[in-house]
Amino acid sequence: MARERAHLAASRAALRAMREDVQSLDIRDVTANWVNAAVLQAQIDERIKALADLSHTPLFFGRLDYLHAPGAELAEGAGGEQFYIGRRHVHDSDGDPMVIDWRAPVSQPFYRASKKDPMDVALRRRFGYTGGDLTAYEDEHLTDPDEAAQASKLLQAEIERPRVGPMRDIVATIQPEQDEIVRSGLAGSVCVQGGPGTGKTAVGLHRVAYLLYAHRERLARTGTLVIGPNRSFLHYIEQVLPALGELEVKQATVDDLVATNVEVRGTDDAGAAVIKGDARMAEVLRRAVRSHVTMPTEPVVVVRGSRRWRIPAYELEETVAELLARDIRYGAARDALPQRIAHAVLVRMEQAGEAPDDRVQDAVARNPAVKEAVKAIWPPVDPAKLVLRLLSDEEFLAAHAEGVLSADEQKAILFTKPARSVRSARWSAADAVLIDETQDLVSRTHSLGHVVLDEAQDLSPMQYRAVGRRCTTGSATVLGDLAQGTTPWATGSWAEALAHLGKPDAAVEELTAGFRVPREVIAYASRLLQFISPGLAEVSSVREAPGSLAVREVPDLDTAVVAACEESLRNEGSIGLIAADGRIPVLAEALSAAGHTCLSPGEETTAASRLTLVPASLAKGLEYDYVVLDEPSAVVDGEPDERTGLRRLYVALTRAVSGLTVLHHSPLPPQLLAS
Repeated sequence: MARERAHLAASRAALRAMREDVQSLDIRDVTANWVNAAVLQAQIDERIKALADLSHTPLFFGRLDYLHAPGAELAEGAGGEQFYIGRRHVHDSDGDPMVIDWRAPVSQPFYRASKKDPMDVALRRRFGYTGGDLTAYEDEHLTDPDEAAQASKLLQAEIERPRVGPMRDIVATIQPEQDEIVRSGLAGSVCVQGGPGTGKTAVGLHRVAYLLYAHRERLARTGTLVIGPNRSFLHYIEQVLPALGELEVKQATVDDLVATNVEVRGTDDAGAAVIKGDARMAEVLRRAVRSHVTMPTEPVVVVRGSRRWRIPAYELEETVAELLARDIRYGAARDALPQRIAHAVLVRMEQAGEAPDDRVQDAVARNPAVKEAVKAIWPPVDPAKLVLRLLSDEEFLAAHAEGVLSADEQKAILFTKPARSVRSARWSAADAVLIDETQDLVSRTHSLGHVVLDEAQDLSPMQYRAVGRRCTTGSATVLGDLAQGTTPWATGSWAEALAHLGKPDAAVEELTAGFRVPREVIAYASRLLQFISPGLAEVSSVREAPGSLAVREVPDLDTAVVAACEESLRNEGSIGLIAADGRIPVLAEALSAAGHTCLSPGEETTAASRLTLVPASLAKGLEYDYVVLDEPSAVVDGEPDERTGLRRLYVALTRAVSGLTVLHHSPLPPQLLAS
């Protein structure tokens, strides 16, 4: 233990020295101008941040003793090597590694080696910490036939450690099946179906960290993005990647991505939102955009000096028809048209004995006659104005939705009170997605190198298309649970979702081992699976926690809820009070009267403030050590249909890591009583 603590102290000192080396860099004489200096200084500042020593975060959590040097011939008597595995690479003043990054190939056996396949590892050591102090270690001699394989107590303790604050990384506890997904290549997309507590969100975030390690230069150019369901969720996960030294990954919701052109101030009823989110709307929009093209009926006459060059209408029509047939983006075709017309003029010039060059072609393309013709044939399209007209003008919508949407569907998405302008329209979130689709029809959306999409089961087909546009030339990690789909347009299958995303060949992996939610709790919640997602595999929890579930019928619900919260607060860790959205104001008042201050979802818990009041609609993706669930029937009744309500209840029931208390005054939903 003394030797390991000494290595930890030396490693921390080495990390401080690495940081000080960067801080002491003098770039005054190595940059050509102030722009280069500013860019280089920004990179240095980011490097300094990445090398920060987080006092309560273990610098290393494991050690591997290899039988032979990795990569060396397995010769008789060849000496092995010893590596400490941690969150980031640390080297001494000579450049020799003191801690190896968990993402390095030499670290992989820490997660995958076993008695059956030791991967040339003689010993795997796990370390236990209290605060930032190393207090325990545990050894596995993987090549010793006399030592029986057994579960790691330190690993179990780390998984079950109480949660105070935002979500943390899981680099010390990644399981073999999770590691396979984390280390899958950049070229392929991956979809992870995982029930509550299987670690799918953590797997997705750690895959980003791994890809940035393995393909840093490429992803630095193309960018990475994590997409979550709401701001509370993003706030909850925002510290995971920085703790791993990754500071450049952007985070957003789908609404953030698409609401750049208009302000979302309105809402749709469920019926209209489902239709607007249907993939058929893409064809309606495509038709509406292309309808702006008008076939020419007059020739174009270009005057240059004393010469007049005439392009007849039939030749212009052939050019326009060819551009339409290529089905390229509207804006790209519009940019190409003047050059096509100019090329036809140059052909006539050459036939007349002239020798025009590219500069002449560009000049002809800018000729007033050509510009006027292009404006008449292929006018510019404003995406927001087009969608506004489509949703306001019954005849315009009917013309482009014929054979695609029924008359009733068309009527359902028309504005009841048409807006006068784009600015005054009360756009909904679904409308913003339509505008984003239209924008892409006009000009290509920038593609990132990798996108992580979490809670993906709740997206509409049109939202999938919006995300897919952000990774057309990159790859995606799609995370979700079909049983937790709580929108009217929730996806029915991953094959369907991936097709809309533009990644039909993505590998679909299923995580069925639960590490966070206790066995009693997940078994109780799983009673709902046959009603919300028949055929979906039930999560098999590896955690036994007797007494972790309590279901109580109470005469005075508000008083009982306050008492249950106070009882939970006697335990260590975070407490979440989850209730139907309509019950939140009443419960907030009851808790306030009892002297309790509540946090909002996503807000950072502290030792002094550990109780979060969570509307059921925002519970997805969040976890608390202890959960008090208020009136399950109210959660179900708060949704537009029973299946969605039961799915919302399933989400609420599976947020607890250590204990769940269910309180009800009204009868429980009958599906929960099924055995």
